[in-house]
Formats: sequence, structure tokens, C-alpha cells
Amino acid sequence: MILELFNSIITYITSFISSLGYPGIFSLMVVESAMIPIPSEIIMPFSGFLVATGKLSFFEVILAGSFGNLIGSIITYYAGLKIGRPLIIKYGKYIFFSESHLRFTEKLFERLGDKISFIGRLLPGVRTYVSFPLGIAKANLIKFMAYTLIGSLIWNALLTYAGLRLGSNWQSFHKYSPYLDIVAVIMIIAFVIWFIYKMKKMNVNKKFGIH
Repeated sequence: MILELFNSIITYITSFISSLGYPGIFSLMVVESAMIPIPSEIIMPFSGFLVATGKLSFFEVILAGSFGNLIGSIITYYAGLKIGRPLIIKYGKYIFFSESHLRFTEKLFERLGDKISFIGRLLPGVRTYVSFPLGIAKANLIKFMAYTLIGSLIWNALLTYAGLRLGSNWQSFHKYSPYLDIVAVIMIIAFVIWFIYKMKKMNVNKKFGIH
């Protein structure tokens, strides 16, 4: 049953992108970032396969997907800002958004601040939902948009490149996705180390009055 549903989703996504091209990628990635669990792990690798066939451009695919993520994330951010926490706890289960998702993201926001927008875009399972709690927390919108776009560009570039390299075997991407997750984790660790270093440097400068 689950396998049939998954295959139906794949068929729909591939048909949609094949028919509409870049607008199709953009639309699906808007939905993917608006807490509707349409996996980018299908959208972007298949688009990468179309790049391999010469039907689409590598950079335009990445831009279409990333700006789709940005628009979807802004919609979700404002939903969090306007709807708030109690309603999503009550009804979030209908879009596969649990209270545990909310608590996890809120804790990350408490520790990392606005930069969770960037880190969240690189975490499978978190990226779809990260914008809603940031809306609830009233994160800085400009920083939220900037970090979301940068994170989306990186993630979509990795997925598209994977589809490009796999070619017609793009559906076997799931075999290689753990390696992509490792790359994402390494990038996140590097970013956190850099962030801690900058914070410590700022604190030292303040202590000694260095500007």
C-alpha cells in the first residue's frame, strides 16, 4: 500500500515536471516548503536527470527549486506568525507536523538563533517544517529569507547534481542519500564552529574595547 502510494507520488512529480519544466519545479518546491511533505529528494534528482538529457539547465533548475523553497518558506513563516502555536499543535497531525517537530525546532532556535533557517534547510525531515516555528518565534524576516535561500541553494545543488550524475538511474538516489546527509552534517558542523569562533571573537573584542 505504502509502496503503491510512493510510486504514485513519483509518477505525479515526474509527469508534472516533464510537462511544465521550471514552473513545475518551482511550484512543487513551494508546496514542499509549505509543510506539505512532497519530497525534494524526488523533485530535484529527477530534474537533474532532465539536465543530463539536455532538456533543462543545471543552474536554472537550482534557481527554480530554491526560489520555490523561499516562497513556500515565507508562506509558512507568516502562517506561524498569524496562526500561532496552539492551533498547529491541535491540527498539525493532519499535515504530518507533530508537537515534537515544533519543540525540536524551537530548541534549535533558542541555541542558534536566526541561523537555524540555514541549518534547517540542510536537514531532511526538518527542512519542510522549520519555517513555521520561526514565524511563531518572530525571527527576523530579512535574515530568515537570506539564510533560507542560501541553505536551499546548497541543498538543491547537491540533489540536482546527484540526479545529473545518476542519469536514468536517478530513482536509485535513496541508496546514496546517506552520503548526502553526511555532507550536509559536515557543512553544518563547519558552520557551527565558524559561528562559535565569531561569537567568541566578538566577546573578546568587547571585553578589551576593540572595534
